[in-house]
Amino acid sequence: MSSTKTKVAPATTIEQTAEAATKGFDNTIAAVKEGIEKATKGLETSQAKLKEGVEKAVKKSEEILAFNQGNLEAAMKAGQIYAAGFQDISKQFAASSKASIEETVAFTKTLMGVKSVKEAVDLQTGFAKASIEKAVTESSKLTDATVKLAEQTIAPLTARVALAVETFGKAN
Repeated sequence: MSSTKTKVAPATTIEQTAEAATKGFDNTIAAVKEGIEKATKGLETSQAKLKEGVEKAVKKSEEILAFNQGNLEAAMKAGQIYAAGFQDISKQFAASSKASIEETVAFTKTLMGVKSVKEAVDLQTGFAKASIEKAVTESSKLTDATVKLAEQTIAPLTARVALAVETFGKAN
């Protein structure tokens, strides 16, 4: 009988070993599957976050590009305003200078026709007074035009600075 027990025990041991090995293998496969699933989910989450980050960066780049384009347009507008205003001021100055030269020529002709020193002094005094008053008036006009031009020229740039403060102020 003991030989029968010995023969039964190895078969049972082999079956138990096979069963234990199968369970261990099944457990290992289940653990590997679970690990792959976790890794896949982690990779998917990482990819989603990366995609979201790239999309945000692209959007921010587009916003910055559009903002800088607006800055360039404002600078160009300011340049156009300045060029047109400077041309107007130059015309105004040229007209004033031309008028002054014409008045000086007319005064010189009149001065050549005087009969006395007193008449020459009176004429010259009147001309000097009128010339100074006209110079002050023309200088004031040119100063006003220059100040107005400066304000108009800087307006597009000031608007961009205000927009930048508003945009970057709310972004932070």
